[in-house]
Amino acid sequence: MCGNNMSASAPAARKATAAVIFLHGLGDTGHGWEEAFARIRRSHIKYICPHAPVMPVTLNMNMAMTSWFDIIGLSPDSQEDEPGIKHAAEYVKTLIDQEVKNGIPSDRIILGGFSQGGALSLYTALTTQQKLAGVTALSCWLPLRSSFPQGPISGVNRDISILQCHGDSDPLVPLMFGSLTAEKLKTLVNPANVTFKVYEGMMHSSCPQEMVDIRQFIDKILPPVD
Repeated sequence: MCGNNMSASAPAARKATAAVIFLHGLGDTGHGWEEAFARIRRSHIKYICPHAPVMPVTLNMNMAMTSWFDIIGLSPDSQEDEPGIKHAAEYVKTLIDQEVKNGIPSDRIILGGFSQGGALSLYTALTTQQKLAGVTALSCWLPLRSSFPQGPISGVNRDISILQCHGDSDPLVPLMFGSLTAEKLKTLVNPANVTFKVYEGMMHSSCPQEMVDIRQFIDKILPPVD
């Protein structure tokens, strides 16, 4: 089981008609992002910030920490944990299915994440047969990029809206990774729907302007329906 059935979730103030599922980064939990979304929340949206399971991470000398999948290295040619990434994506799809069972259509769900979580959100959105509203991919990369076609994907999300954000001073996931990811995404989905924002001086973290941009993206894609 990839998840531990635990998440930090903020229910909508009234009956939810939309949801944001946001995946944290390596070694983190959903709590910090739950607090971040509490500051930009909308009353008709449910925010779900699940916690990754604990596992040994090769990159960090096999220390056990919260991680969606193993990370072997952080260079573009590093080996990737393909089974782990695919297993984690299946878990995220079950989270989406759960919200659909709760009455929220999948095309009223935004999937997002930071760093490793952002990578997983991109991979899941591009491989699922669940039609999603959008993706917010922060300080991240596209995993298993060679597994994707040279041209557009054939799945239901080829017109998906993607907001990708990156700091120009990121020492862990360099801006170049973000730029290459944005270029690749523009070949996989409708390029007009891919927005890549760069934040001056931001390291491997978030910043107030980024959260404003995320709120505007969510407001545009998940407006109230009643």
